[in-house]
Amino acid sequence: MRPREYTYLIAVLALLLLAACAEQPVAEADVPCRSEGCKPGEYLVGPGDVLHISVWKDASLDRVVTVRPDGMISYPLLGDVQASGMTPMQLQKNLADKLKQYMADPEVSVVVQEVHSFAVSVLGEVKTPGRYELKGQATVLDVLAQAGGLSPFASASRIVIIRDESGTKERMLFDYNAAVSKQAAAEVFYVHPGDIIMVP
Repeated sequence: MRPREYTYLIAVLALLLLAACAEQPVAEADVPCRSEGCKPGEYLVGPGDVLHISVWKDASLDRVVTVRPDGMISYPLLGDVQASGMTPMQLQKNLADKLKQYMADPEVSVVVQEVHSFAVSVLGEVKTPGRYELKGQATVLDVLAQAGGLSPFASASRIVIIRDESGTKERMLFDYNAAVSKQAAAEVFYVHPGDIIMVP
């Protein structure tokens, strides 16, 4: 098989896998982490995410809420509550603590129903540049496959990932050819929310 055919086959298989997973409900362990070394399930809620919040034995407090661009949610009795930047468990505890002034020992549940805050942009020599919302952890190869793969004019060995690390823009080189080779099979480059993949 020629290298170009092999690359195309990898891209098609990745697209089929993404399509198969796209409609699956979000499982806690599948939700993407937002920081290096985070454990599976340690997801930080972000703007645009849809949360189902319920309080045991109180159906009047059952709500499906969307995290606003300012990172807040609106919830009965409490008004605006900070949600962005917290894990679902942290938000659950925060809501329970705030509700204690209205009821004894509230048991709060927070479930991430839809992930919209994990988005990556792909620019340059790909077939479909744009902003892609991801539903789970993904590699650079996964995102490039979602963008339709590299164009014939792409410099595959000079791809740059731009990442915001605490307000500082970090630039990392990514060699597509090396990533799809057998020698690099053990090396996996995961994207982070807000990453920009530049394909020259």
